This record gives sequence, C-alpha cells and structure tokens, in this order.
Amino acid sequence: MAVLVRGFKTWAERTAAGLRREMGLAAHAPLAPADLARFLDVQLWTPQDLPGLSTAARNQLLVHDPGGWSAVSCTVNGRDVVIYNPRHSIGRQASDIAHELAHIILNHEPGKMVMSQDGGMIMRSYDPKQEEEANWLGWCLLLPREALVRATKARYSVAQTAQAFGVSEQLVTYRLRMTGVNVQFKRLRGRRTG
Repeated sequence: MAVLVRGFKTWAERTAAGLRREMGLAAHAPLAPADLARFLDVQLWTPQDLPGLSTAARNQLLVHDPGGWSAVSCTVNGRDVVIYNPRHSIGRQASDIAHELAHIILNHEPGKMVMSQDGGMIMRSYDPKQEEEANWLGWCLLLPREALVRATKARYSVAQTAQAFGVSEQLVTYRLRMTGVNVQFKRLRGRRTG
C-alpha cells in the first residue's frame, strides 16, 4: 500500500464536500455514483456497451471470471468513460465507480491496458500511489466524514449506514475507523457515563 502525501486526506474530504455543494447535495446526503458521473460528464458502461469487444472477451469478463476485475476508466472518442462490473454487488459497484471517477477528478495518468490477439485477456499496469489516492477520494465522495458523524449520532448500525448510502458494510466499518469517528464517539459516550 502506498503512503498518501501529508494533507491529502483532508484535501480529499474538502474536495468531496465541494463537489457535493456544486451538485446541490448536503455534505451528509447519499451520493449516487451515476449522478456524480453525469455531473462530471463521464459515461458509465458495462462490457455489454463496449464496441468491438469480442463475445469471448465479454464472456470472460461477465461469465467465466466476473470476480477477476472491478472497473476501469478510459477515453473513448474524446470522452471519459468508466467501464464497471455489473456482476458485483451494488455497494461494490458504487465503490468501483467512485474510485474510477476519483482517478478522473485527480487527472491521473491512465494505466496501460493491452488486449491479447484473440481478445480474451486484458492486462493492466497501474501506479500504487494513484490507486491509493483514488481509493481515498472515492470513499470520501461516497461516505464523507460528516455523513458518518450524523449516522453515528442517529445511532445507525453499520448495516443501516451502508443501506442508506448504497455502499458495503466493509466500507462503512473502514471509514468509521479511518476517519476517527468511532474513537470520537467512544470518548463522548465515556464522558457521559463517567
């Protein structure tokens, strides 16, 4: 795992809040990745939408090995496109799409993709630092700290928070821990009982 540059996490929270404001959303409101994609003028595709993709490659991605990939961003005819895996859970799809949109927001250099001669295998290279940045920003977009604070104040369970924001329970648990919201509320509860 790459180490994020000092200040990046704070910048990502602020950037996510700013994008939400520009979209007319409250800082604690759920954000549908499709709405963010429309706002950024990015098309969302599945492998079914990919022109020229062979049936063998499509079957490899959707039937034979749907767990082997998540999403990728690229440019098609001058337009940003995110191709995502529709076989993943809704929460996972949200995270995958937000991750790819974060790459676009961050103006990251796209990874290299190469399709084999028979169209059956795609290889991709990537920059670990850029991947970590896209993870963090994507997760801030989906589940900002302020949303976690409000959900915790309202005594939402992890499952309720995941349902409300269209994300996985794993992401809620991770963000609660990494943003310090769990510690913050544990201390507050300790003061009230002490």
